[in-house]
Amino acid sequence: MTAGRSTVRELIAAPHPDVAPLPPAARCAPGVRVLRGVPFAERAGSRPLELDLWLPENTEREALPLVLFVHGGAWLRGRRDDMGMRTRDWDPGPFARIAAAGVAVACADYRLSGEAHFPAPLDDLRAALRWLGLRAAELDLDVGRTVVWGESAGGHLASLLALTPHVGPAPVAAVVWYGPADLTTARGPYDPRSSTTPEALLLGGAPAASPERAREASPLAHAHPGAPPFLLVHGEEDTMVACSHSRDLATRLEELGAPAHLRTVPGADHGWYGLPAARVEEIFDQSLRFTRRCTRRAAGEG
Repeated sequence: MTAGRSTVRELIAAPHPDVAPLPPAARCAPGVRVLRGVPFAERAGSRPLELDLWLPENTEREALPLVLFVHGGAWLRGRRDDMGMRTRDWDPGPFARIAAAGVAVACADYRLSGEAHFPAPLDDLRAALRWLGLRAAELDLDVGRTVVWGESAGGHLASLLALTPHVGPAPVAAVVWYGPADLTTARGPYDPRSSTTPEALLLGGAPAASPERAREASPLAHAHPGAPPFLLVHGEEDTMVACSHSRDLATRLEELGAPAHLRTVPGADHGWYGLPAARVEEIFDQSLRFTRRCTRRAAGEG
């Protein structure tokens, strides 16, 4: 074979996500475009990882702040474009609303616990941030103004992404809805001795049997004085993830001098079950205001 010539195997492979053409954008709401199924990483023996992008109309070609959204689903199921059961019937949807407020949104896949164990999902989110930085000029993004926003298991991963080091710009803030913060201690229905919980499936075994691994996967253990601002919102009646997770993380961050705002919601179970629709909208609006405020500060605008 002639030196320098591509092999058939190389030619038939899809272009690498770092250089693959972006898909065409579709208008999904007034002033908002969406790009669906954009590949951002390849994992050996696994499905390609993709993200969806909601982009504001940006005629001035300004670099836009960004929300990296992380879906829930107990680390074993879920869809990247789902902010939870109480937002599924919104029209326009939550991501279009964020984009209409001038903030781009990337909703990223991550490997689920049936595909790979921790820290694989966290590595995947770091890969998404890396890709977004690499393609930022094409997409008019300022990844230096990224807020990571997650719900439930996605809130857990969002917290870890905000609290642990990685290459490239770190998130400037985190919005965490009812996310687990501590995998080492029994809380509510969670028993770290069990090998069948979602947490055990995430880690590949009972957390109590691997305490160092459980600690590594616990946002509470990674709180530090230089942490970015956190908005933690949790239902006081949560029957799946005890409200003490958010209370303890907020307390620990505050003790270390890191900015944290905790809001506990009376009458709310997991996923905002039990709340009137207007209360869910108000929680979303508060989270969006926090996001815009933090990205303005990071840009030196406020």
